[in-house]
Amino acid sequence: MKKIHILLLALFLLTLQASAIQLLIPMDDSQKNHLKSYGIAYWVLERDVEVKWLLNYRGGSFLMQHSPSIENECVVRGVSFETITDAQASAILNGIAEPDVNQDAVSMNKAPKIAVYSPPNKQPWDDAVTLVLTYAEIDYDIIYDEEILNGELKEYDWLHLHHEDFTGQFGKFWRTYQHMPWYQQEVEINKTLAEEMGFLKVSEMKAVITREIDNYIVNGGFLFAMCAATDTYDIARAATDVDICAPMFDGDPMDPNPDEKLDFSRTLAFENFQLEKSPYVYEFSNIDATTTRNVVRENDYFTLFDFSAKWDPIPTMLCQNHRNLIKGFMGQTTSFKKEVVKPNVLIMGENKPAREARYIHGEKGKGFWTFYGGHDPEDYRHLVGDPPTDLSLHPNSPGYRLILNNVLFPAAKKKKRKT
Repeated sequence: MKKIHILLLALFLLTLQASAIQLLIPMDDSQKNHLKSYGIAYWVLERDVEVKWLLNYRGGSFLMQHSPSIENECVVRGVSFETITDAQASAILNGIAEPDVNQDAVSMNKAPKIAVYSPPNKQPWDDAVTLVLTYAEIDYDIIYDEEILNGELKEYDWLHLHHEDFTGQFGKFWRTYQHMPWYQQEVEINKTLAEEMGFLKVSEMKAVITREIDNYIVNGGFLFAMCAATDTYDIARAATDVDICAPMFDGDPMDPNPDEKLDFSRTLAFENFQLEKSPYVYEFSNIDATTTRNVVRENDYFTLFDFSAKWDPIPTMLCQNHRNLIKGFMGQTTSFKKEVVKPNVLIMGENKPAREARYIHGEKGKGFWTFYGGHDPEDYRHLVGDPPTDLSLHPNSPGYRLILNNVLFPAAKKKKRKT
């Protein structure tokens, strides 16, 4: 009788073990909706449930303890998932841990608090980051200069710069759009805000804003920017004490020799660049390769680098994808000329024939930043006034996945790269 009891107990324990299941969200080609999968991972983290990010395993899949509520959420959002036993999950993790396998499992335990730096007025262009955050159902707050100057940045783990021109030249739209109501409204809002915050010029206010963002990074924040918010940020940092604005922007002449006075020690990504000083040219400097790249649309792709998951988990996280060849797309700032990229900056995606970097990353102090060239990964040449991209038509977009990699990155327990 005793042996029967022991046998029954063993069978019960085996049954209990087999019934313990986990939920795997694959991120390879079997996934129906890659973009909303990130939203599921974020939703789970908001409920204080650990998510393991399986780097280089089936496109960067997510693994978590199964629950009916998570499964139901996946069904509602149209996200593909697999239920596996604890034993199967352990086998996956053991395989990932093998020294000769270029994979790793990174634990995520808390949903990052997200802010988007965006003006209060409705601009005639959309923003890829806010589009994909909304589509993935990831919450974010809108902040602008007043909130930053009031010290509110410290409340956030992740900051995105929405199409801002930090040089005080209002996007260099003056020649084409100076008579448009939306342009006049943007100029008026910024000038009024600068005056209310005690600045004589918008460019002076933006210089202080970039300094505060720099301090945010140094203290552990994560900065993400696309299009013209990338190069104008560094231009503003380098030109903190230099007037680079023509009279129609700030009411007085620019410095006659601004290039000679730029301080590249203040910049994140770029050095030794030269400014485009004409207010009639829709360009800020020679950082951007838009007008010189000579790349036809049919050949416009960039390649993601393959990093060591175990030794370089940070760039590996930021490059997780089901494709390593990404369709190119243009913007006011499309890409970055390699000759002005600082040597300590990590290039994660490049168009090698064009000698341009498209996706770059770096560290400063305790924090991190990523710059991503171009305007919209699924709209090749987005123009002012064009309708926003409908992401329900692009649920598996590799280009948009790169944005969402950056959104989840602050949630991960991370080590600084070793190579």
